[in-house]
Amino acid sequence: MPTTADPRAAAVLMLFGVLDRSPSDRPAAADAVHRDLDVLLLARASTLRSHPGEIAFPGGRIDPGDHDAPAAALREAREETGLDPSGVEVLGTLPAVPLAHSNHLVRPVLGWWRDPTPVRVVDERESAAVFRTPVADLLDPANRGVTVLRRGGQEWRGPAFTVRSEQGVHTLWGFTAMLLDALFDRLGWTEPWDGARELPLPAARRR
Repeated sequence: MPTTADPRAAAVLMLFGVLDRSPSDRPAAADAVHRDLDVLLLARASTLRSHPGEIAFPGGRIDPGDHDAPAAALREAREETGLDPSGVEVLGTLPAVPLAHSNHLVRPVLGWWRDPTPVRVVDERESAAVFRTPVADLLDPANRGVTVLRRGGQEWRGPAFTVRSEQGVHTLWGFTAMLLDALFDRLGWTEPWDGARELPLPAARRR
């Protein structure tokens, strides 16, 4: 992916755990994926200037006081979702991914939620929802597709997922969907899905 000369360092937390309620009602095709395996997500507020209305992982810029990318990801997750970082086991980091349009170099941090704690929207100016979604549902071909972003005569296509929270149905797309898609492929969890099926963009990005 393209990058810029002086990107700002950032980190996101890809936090997986055992869902404490409402596991998926469908078994995933991959034997290694259990119905109660879940991942933590949040819906960004539609009023934000950057990535409005998008489903994302907790995360943000790496501050000077952060020891490393995992420390930054855990701090941001606590600030955004209220989770207790002491219950998270950091499994490792993935190669940093450049985001040229926002001038960031983002380090994904993989975590296992060894001791889950309640999560919530901490700041409504930043997030509209915080929720855990079953991985088996993300892998369901019925919940997979692509989004198409058209701007200035150009077209950007990328993987996407349909996800559900107490606030409704969302399209998970863009950077977060790319990370999940690549991780599922790498782990051998991906089920065949229709790459021509187009999912709707959030209203804030259709304008």
